[in-house]
Amino acid sequence: MEKKKVLVGMSGGIDSSAVCMMLQEQGYDLIGVTMRMWDAPSKFAIYGQEQPDYVIEAKELADKLGFPHHVLDVRGEFKDVVVKDFIDEYMKGRTPNPCVMCNIFFKWKYLQALADELCCDYIATGHYAQIVDKEGIYYIEQGIDSTKDQSYFLWRLGQKELKRTLFPLGGMTKKEVRDYVFSRGFVEKSQKSESMEICFVETDYREFLKEQLPEIDQLAGPGNFVNKQGKKLGLHKGFPYYTVGQRKGLNIALGYPAFVLKINPVKNTIILGEKDDLIAHNLIIEHCNIPSYKDLESQHLMIRIRYRSQLIPCRVEKIEDDRIFICFDHDLATGITPGQSAVMYIENRVVGGGLISHKRK
Repeated sequence: MEKKKVLVGMSGGIDSSAVCMMLQEQGYDLIGVTMRMWDAPSKFAIYGQEQPDYVIEAKELADKLGFPHHVLDVRGEFKDVVVKDFIDEYMKGRTPNPCVMCNIFFKWKYLQALADELCCDYIATGHYAQIVDKEGIYYIEQGIDSTKDQSYFLWRLGQKELKRTLFPLGGMTKKEVRDYVFSRGFVEKSQKSESMEICFVETDYREFLKEQLPEIDQLAGPGNFVNKQGKKLGLHKGFPYYTVGQRKGLNIALGYPAFVLKINPVKNTIILGEKDDLIAHNLIIEHCNIPSYKDLESQHLMIRIRYRSQLIPCRVEKIEDDRIFICFDHDLATGITPGQSAVMYIENRVVGGGLISHKRK
């Protein structure tokens, strides 16, 4: 029987390395690929080094395990798609989630194209999530390690992507992955630390915006902080430098803790208020991906409005075009941020998601 061929997305880190070892043990024929997306200075150990560290490490592992490795230099495309969207969203007064954008419009796009070219049956990555088939519909489920679960970032993957994808680490904890890599003799790899930051932003995102868009302070310079009634309270540095729910770094004294309630990029104003003003009864999501709309009728529907936030009981009020109107059963949602993802679950299964348009009182 011919071995199934798997294209493994390799980051050079412990998780994708563990995936390679596990799949090889299970009898799959592997081909590795590393995407060179962004040349952050910290990724080059030696000045003048031609390839970033993670590319070198991924190739070394592939050589050691004895399977071919490819490098996709997609730096230009990554900047034009993912980084551009990141900047554009802030310039619209929204707070983007680039990992969600990158997964569907970049990573899987290139992984699938290369898998087709190399005649691979599957694609595999080191995400901590699971995929299940329920009556012919593929769903993402949470990884069993709640501290590492990445299902929130994967809601935009459709049926075409999911039916061909493997997440070998979804049923493991991070400790089990480290122990496994250690047991395979890769001691240094098993102890490797990892970054949870945005891969192309090494410092504060505001500095990144200035670097990539030098004219930002001319396009969106100082404006007014205002209260809910529109009364001027003081000056801010420019609306792209703030996010809904922000408290620190406002540099304004009002006699009470102030929070960003809303950003108006057209007027260049930022509405401030108190913490209770951030509480919302409902919200609207758009650009939705719903595997089965029947799931949205469930009495057990829950929603997560940001990564690692608690799941909130909710119900779908109505569906209109590409927008879904969602009500919360209790006033538990606070700091709803346009541009972020809202992901719906039934128990541990992702049943849909969308981008937050705005909240409705």
